[in-house]
Amino acid sequence: MARKYFGTDGIRGLTNAGAMTAAMAMKVGMAAGAYFQRGDHRHRVLIGKDTRLSGYMLESALVAGFTSVGMDVIMVGPMPTPAVAMLTQSMRADIGVMISASHNPFADNGIKLFGPDGYKLSDEAEAAIEALIDGDVPLVPANQIGRAKRIDDAQGRYIHFAKSTFPENLRLDGMRIVIDCANGAAYKVAPAALWELGADVVTIGVTPDGTNINDGVGSTAPAALGEAVVAAGAAIGIALDGDADRLIVVDEKGRVVDGDQLMATIAAGWARAGRLKGGGLVATVMSNLGLERHLSAQGLGLVRTKVGDRYVLESMRARGFNVGGEQSGHIILSDYATTGDGLVAALQVLAEVRRAGAPASEVLHRFDPLPQLLKNVRFAGGKPLEADSVKAAIADGEAALAGNGRLVIRPSGTEPVIRVMAEGDEAALVERVVDSICDAVKAAA
Repeated sequence: MARKYFGTDGIRGLTNAGAMTAAMAMKVGMAAGAYFQRGDHRHRVLIGKDTRLSGYMLESALVAGFTSVGMDVIMVGPMPTPAVAMLTQSMRADIGVMISASHNPFADNGIKLFGPDGYKLSDEAEAAIEALIDGDVPLVPANQIGRAKRIDDAQGRYIHFAKSTFPENLRLDGMRIVIDCANGAAYKVAPAALWELGADVVTIGVTPDGTNINDGVGSTAPAALGEAVVAAGAAIGIALDGDADRLIVVDEKGRVVDGDQLMATIAAGWARAGRLKGGGLVATVMSNLGLERHLSAQGLGLVRTKVGDRYVLESMRARGFNVGGEQSGHIILSDYATTGDGLVAALQVLAEVRRAGAPASEVLHRFDPLPQLLKNVRFAGGKPLEADSVKAAIADGEAALAGNGRLVIRPSGTEPVIRVMAEGDEAALVERVVDSICDAVKAAA
């Protein structure tokens, strides 16, 4: 079923336009509040946000929406998305809300919803809420309007939780770590957690001003972190994104380590300790074929899903896996969290580096990735993937890569773009295949 407002990760867009206005946020609060009011208890919603300027506006609108239908509101201020998921469950809230556009520029914002179990909503729940958004949600009588309050100890609760996932027999004493918080939601909690575990912490991306989130820092711009790690003589660098559900690492040489290598590292450590469930891990179609071959050599499997951490999590839950994620750095460790958690994943990576007693460049380089190329083709309208010429180009590409690579073609879920990805043993062949398909899409668009 096509959804009108919800995308692959909540509602997202340019603020003060389209679906990301204060008026729409209030409607979302009213609709979600009405949907989750079940049972005869006093209903409660927990709201967190990242550091975007528009977060104040959307927070106020959501509070108005939720209280108007009789829900009490708890506001926790700037907090990572996984912290909102954890606190929603911990505080027995009926629904959790994270106001964030993740790794997008500051002018965008979004609304992510969590159920009382801390998991993102199902497609069916989102469809039901969409119907309520476009409908007529009844308001409660004046004496039943909800109350709103802020709590001051949410950061400490999340720091304690994150630290509890780090092995008790390990410490980070003497380990210099550069942490890049993308001027986002984790700018206070992530450095504090590392410091409390004994690390010598160097920070960047911890001075949010409302407009600098993800601006040249964070997991989508790791160059600054690489330079800082080398300059500081640090053992490792950790980059989070704007809402801290994504992790990218930089080794002591300043080289980027992506989510595929990090998942392989965590899976190997957990397999060695006898705690890896499912016999492998879950990743998306975008994860490198080198990861799949590496896991296979260790007797571990790789289950692939379509792009989106929600689909990774659905597969993990259905198949009984406890490690999964995306090449982009969304890593889900279901023993600890109901969604991707950059800080918790980083602590597992740090534990492996600490146990090995070797440089991060050695511990985290698990396999040589195959040449992989991804290009985006923007189109004005129509359905270019249904053109016979594009279908023929894709068929030719699949034939050329047969047995020695993979081809993934998919439309973006958030913009009018066709993403063309190929990988294989020969870089030149991969480039020819991608360029041929991109040319066909452009001609058909």
